[in-house]
Amino acid sequence: MKDGVQPSSSSLDRLLKKRDTHVGKALSIAHGKPLHIIRGEMQYLYSATGEKYLDLVNNVCHVGHSNPKVVESGQRQMALLNTNTRYVYDGLTDYLERLSETLPAPINVGYLVNSGSEANELAVRIARAYTGAHDMVVVEGAYHGHTGMLIDLSPYKFRGPGGKGIPEPWVHVVPIPDTYRGGDRDYTSELADIVNRIDSIAGLLIESMLSCAGQIPLPQGYLESAFELIRDAGGLCIADEVQVGFGRVGKHMWAFEEHRVIPDIVVMGKPIGNGHPMAAVFTTEKIASKFEEMEFFSTFGGNPVSCAIGLAVLDEIEDKDLMHNAELLGKIFVDGLNDLKKKHALIGDVRGRGLFIGFELVSDHKTLEPAPVEAKKLVAEMLTRNVLLSTDGPHNNVIKIKPPMVITIEDVNLTLKLLDDVLSNMK
Repeated sequence: MKDGVQPSSSSLDRLLKKRDTHVGKALSIAHGKPLHIIRGEMQYLYSATGEKYLDLVNNVCHVGHSNPKVVESGQRQMALLNTNTRYVYDGLTDYLERLSETLPAPINVGYLVNSGSEANELAVRIARAYTGAHDMVVVEGAYHGHTGMLIDLSPYKFRGPGGKGIPEPWVHVVPIPDTYRGGDRDYTSELADIVNRIDSIAGLLIESMLSCAGQIPLPQGYLESAFELIRDAGGLCIADEVQVGFGRVGKHMWAFEEHRVIPDIVVMGKPIGNGHPMAAVFTTEKIASKFEEMEFFSTFGGNPVSCAIGLAVLDEIEDKDLMHNAELLGKIFVDGLNDLKKKHALIGDVRGRGLFIGFELVSDHKTLEPAPVEAKKLVAEMLTRNVLLSTDGPHNNVIKIKPPMVITIEDVNLTLKLLDDVLSNMK
């Protein structure tokens, strides 16, 4: 897909040279090759070379890249007022009230910050303040943020390149409840064994659906049992909805809702601002009251511009019925991928809810031997067809699909057709 004129490669070469000089080498480039992106529009990204890419991986721009309603709301508020939460203004209370209405009672007290990492760290601080304990429980393969504390709480990081390989003594890691690879394994009992060996627990930090661990929906009953175990041990239950919240799963606004549980703390991020840096933590009045000894303040968290943008995102989700879109297209996507699974032996498993989907590539259906090389090749081949995908999971063999919620049935059908083409040529 081409769009516009094609500049010479010199502009990209110049940018890459400057990037090599001024950008830390710890930051990688997506999709295996440099894409010089100059514009975004809803579910599409446009490059300087005139290519139009269907974006199936950037769940941050939840209601679409450069969504006009969101952009206009931010521009209008920026021209009127932007200050901090030490002042009283309508946007702050309006937005917190609106968010709290999407959550189950009694979760109605919110803190607004600037990123999912900041929000998860705040959630852990709140849990520790309430319980007086320090130890935390996390799931293997999880990623919760880039701060020092959250690297220690993210097996995806501390077991990955550059990590120390083993958790801190206060971090307790439970197995990924992966029913595809685990079969009849009793993950709840394994979690119970670990929890029962901990003297005191501040909390469980868990994604309501596992992202970096391989796009894994939690088995029915697991989250309910996990919450009961943690609470019996005196800890709080923190639902990390940074990647899967705001209606992405289709039937529910929040992924934890399908498990019929109520967390003690809910963390929101990424899609909350459609690309604008903002995040939130919500909890109960009782828990929040234990966090009042030390004043909490975020210079930019909850500023009027952020609140205006956040409200516009919620408006777009409702006005365009994007939860229904996610439910409908997610089912078509999963059904189509399962049809491809019957046709192509490389696909071992298809899973997900709404527009949070993963399919795992394996070289052997009996041994479940991962196929990371083939996964990387598939992503590269889809890139040549102007569709952006990515890999994840402990073995880097899971193709993840988590697009802007505004994709269409035509986008889904095109993707399935192109995947069929690529997989056919990989035999």
